Parts: sequence; C-alpha cells; structure tokens
Amino acid sequence: MDISQMDWKLFREKLSDWQENYMEGLVKEYANFLNDDKKPASEKFWELEKRIKEDKHHPGVIMELKKSEVIWDIARLIRLNVIMYEDLSEFSDELQNEAKRILEMSR
Repeated sequence: MDISQMDWKLFREKLSDWQENYMEGLVKEYANFLNDDKKPASEKFWELEKRIKEDKHHPGVIMELKKSEVIWDIARLIRLNVIMYEDLSEFSDELQNEAKRILEMSR
C-alpha cells in the first residue's frame, strides 16, 4: 500500500508520542523491579542491564522510518501493544482498513 502524504506526516508526528508512552511504561516496570526488596542489588543491576539492552531494540523505543513500511510498522506496533487500533482514528480510512486487514490476516 502506498500511503498518502498526510498519513506519512501524521505517522512521523505520532510515533514519538507513542514511543514516549511506551518507554514511560518501561520505566515504571523498571522502578517496580528495582523496588523489589527480596532480590540482592547485584541481581537487580544485571537483570536491569540485560532488560535495557533488549528493550532498546524494541519498536516501541526505536524504529527506522520508511514510508514504504509504515503500514507494516503500524501493524507491528499494534501487535506489540505499543499502540491500540483506536490510536489510528486520525489516519485515513484507507490506512485504517489496511491495518485492520493485515492484523486479521495474521491471527
């Protein structure tokens, strides 16, 4: 699908907010993990380091932007619970329908 210029611009604007919200959730998870008094500091330190190393490659944190991949990126963000389908309400009906079709295909 060749997305419209409007959808491409909107995606680039929204992505940073979506990622910021996702990372806010990660930070809360990290804080809860670090506040666990049952584990020694060394275990928490190394586990957090491992988790951050993995999380920093997640699309909710970083993503290479290509106009030709936007619809697939949106489907992936929905599947990974970075965004909800409802977050696409400002996008064109065509993009929303294509995202829905892709998501239904992969069930």
